[in-house]
Amino acid sequence: SVPTGGGTPAGAGAIDPEHRTAVALPVAAIKSLLGVIQRSKATTMMGLQEDLRGATEEMMTFATENPGSLQLLGGRSHIALASGCELFMKYVTRAYLELPDFAACIAQVLERGERFAGISLAARDRIAEVGQAFIQDGQTVLTHGWSRVVSNLLVKAAEHRHFSIVVLEGRPDAAGAKAAKVYADAGIPTTVVLDSAMAYAMESVDLVIVGAEGVVENGGIVNKMGTYGLGIAARELGKPFYVAAESYKFARLYPLNQSDLPTMGHAAQLNFVDTASWEMTGGLVGKAPVNTDEDGKVDASSVPGVVQFKPNQIKVKNPPCDYTPAKYITLLFTDLGVLTPSAVSDELI
Repeated sequence: SVPTGGGTPAGAGAIDPEHRTAVALPVAAIKSLLGVIQRSKATTMMGLQEDLRGATEEMMTFATENPGSLQLLGGRSHIALASGCELFMKYVTRAYLELPDFAACIAQVLERGERFAGISLAARDRIAEVGQAFIQDGQTVLTHGWSRVVSNLLVKAAEHRHFSIVVLEGRPDAAGAKAAKVYADAGIPTTVVLDSAMAYAMESVDLVIVGAEGVVENGGIVNKMGTYGLGIAARELGKPFYVAAESYKFARLYPLNQSDLPTMGHAAQLNFVDTASWEMTGGLVGKAPVNTDEDGKVDASSVPGVVQFKPNQIKVKNPPCDYTPAKYITLLFTDLGVLTPSAVSDELI
């Protein structure tokens, strides 16, 4: 029952240039749970809910404990997956309360559930509609990482306004650099800067727009590592910090700090490359012969420019996401409209 769809993972290949065909992770989770209902032998709502809870636990266990989840989640957190499962469970319960006949309830859930895939695209279009009004001609927008929602908003805004984009590179998967190609292909003047240059770049931009892995109860967000620092820099320099996210990413979490975030699962192993030296060698990576192990994987130590450590000499931490408190967020662009961070808790009730 673990979904294997969901588009190209962030670090596993090219981004869909139309950014409309990929299925969002919460929607993939919902479609998987629809499959559970279709195959379930339960004859009561209690039995069906038990099957759905079992499938949800299986997906969450895979996402948090299995190394294979790196490809499923695309280097992201599992919060969006949990939000999709929780949303669907609430929907099934509400449907049963409205239609107590079990067979009729299941038929209605299956019929309406098939529309959830369309909800993802409709939500992005609605967010683009409400968010693009906040971008004016001649402005410069700073963004971080790859977000289907943000890219849809910016590309649609560029149809009516002339502005430029600054994108943080998005280490370790170069998500920002890949997103920059999408924006450039859409005809938007785009500049890529180092993640570490976010405060430097902030002086020359007019506003910040980021996506979110999850929007938590207190109005803060969980998003790609570096978003928190971006929020601090934006507030310090008086730049509006906007978040574009679908309402199905609203999560019943209330983190107080970074250590309060749920376990993010397996992080990708990192190698560090001296890109300046790589450039000086004429780009030998990919041209010079490199060593591979018995599984065909490249031995990173044989790649020019790789910084080598002795075994167990250095600890490397690579958390995929951080938590940005609500006080750094100006407004949220959602399919429910433009919300203040304090309004999120009302929507979750």
